[in-house]
Amino acid sequence: MRRNQRSNSHAIPARRGPAITVSVLAVAALTLTSDPAAARDAAAGSAPLGAISWRADLSTPAGSESNISRTDGALRLRDAGLRPASSRTARGQGTVMSPVRDLGRAVNLITPDLDATVPAGAEVAVDVRGQDGLGRWTEWREARAGTPARLPRAVTRVQTRITLVSAPDGTAPAVRALGLTGELGDAPQGAVAAEAFTTSVYATREGLVGGTTANGHVIVANDHFVALPSRRGLSPKGSGQYSVRVCGPVRCETAPVWDVGPWNTRDDYWNPSSVRETFKDLPQGRPEAQAAYQSGYNGGLDGSGRRVLNPAGIDLADGTFYNVGLNNNGWVTVTYLWTGSGAPTTSFPTWGTDVNIRQQPTSASTRVAQLPGPTTVRVQCQVHGQLVQADGHSNDAWSYLPDYGGYVSNIFIDVAEAWLPGVPNC
Repeated sequence: MRRNQRSNSHAIPARRGPAITVSVLAVAALTLTSDPAAARDAAAGSAPLGAISWRADLSTPAGSESNISRTDGALRLRDAGLRPASSRTARGQGTVMSPVRDLGRAVNLITPDLDATVPAGAEVAVDVRGQDGLGRWTEWREARAGTPARLPRAVTRVQTRITLVSAPDGTAPAVRALGLTGELGDAPQGAVAAEAFTTSVYATREGLVGGTTANGHVIVANDHFVALPSRRGLSPKGSGQYSVRVCGPVRCETAPVWDVGPWNTRDDYWNPSSVRETFKDLPQGRPEAQAAYQSGYNGGLDGSGRRVLNPAGIDLADGTFYNVGLNNNGWVTVTYLWTGSGAPTTSFPTWGTDVNIRQQPTSASTRVAQLPGPTTVRVQCQVHGQLVQADGHSNDAWSYLPDYGGYVSNIFIDVAEAWLPGVPNC
């Protein structure tokens, strides 16, 4: 039960208990709803939100696209011999990203329904990522038929990336359509570190001027980007949405991830073993190539069966390589800037039934999830938003819940304080 508070703020009488304080500025800036039924829309029960299905728009180029043609109603490789520079594979590759889709509800599980022809030895990978209520993108996660992609946190906006890979003999797949279904499952288990992950890895110089990266960038002299051995942290062409901070013997540089390699293509070694895509028996921060080279892991081979000739976990474009002070391949300290939650979370109890979680801190915003009854939630941050009344309580503070991808009015956080103690501003 909430307790009374006294401060230099405006208090509104409560029915459920003593008053909750509200900022005078918030009252002046926001419309106060006097009708309790209307104001309680923050918790009004509507039909439960279930799964949502949609079709990816593959008809026209949108966002980042590389080596893709549209022939006979299908996506195909424009050139089956064009391959990513850093991975040094003999198999052609092309990628296409769909436009960002606002689902209007929170999801963290996405299942694909792919209509494609995939010759033996070829591959079609469907990766999805999501944007949460704080505007942050998750990593890409691959979705397979019968095995949904589990995003690391709940999101309300999603984007799809399709990667076509030819067989060694050059035969290539064709993608005709892609349907997707999203739903909100259980929150991922285990705590997420607040700080971005940092480790020491062996760096090699990518070079390959004139080559094409996995996101379609044509490498130029003195270029500044890096390659990592997983598509999970691959930025769209021209963007720095997934970037690393590389510190060498002379200085540090922040550079975008624009290519996939060296050695492996499914080794997101910066992730905890529990969510690492492959080589889960290796500790976080240890690339498979390093383990193979130093300890004979996997028979000394990479994921494609090639003999590993150095322990590289990152490739640096020439400009980045020389800028951080390297003259030869060597060890660098790398921070993977998109990792970590950005802030710790604090758990609080809630009260009320059918409590709505909103895309933004206002009861007029889209309802993205719902708490059917009292429970415990993880709060990452809080913000002043729309003034809300319920059971005689009034408050303009809203808390962001990363497990639901949206905001809940602090009225429904069952603690004494209107502004949660120890929780930072969003």
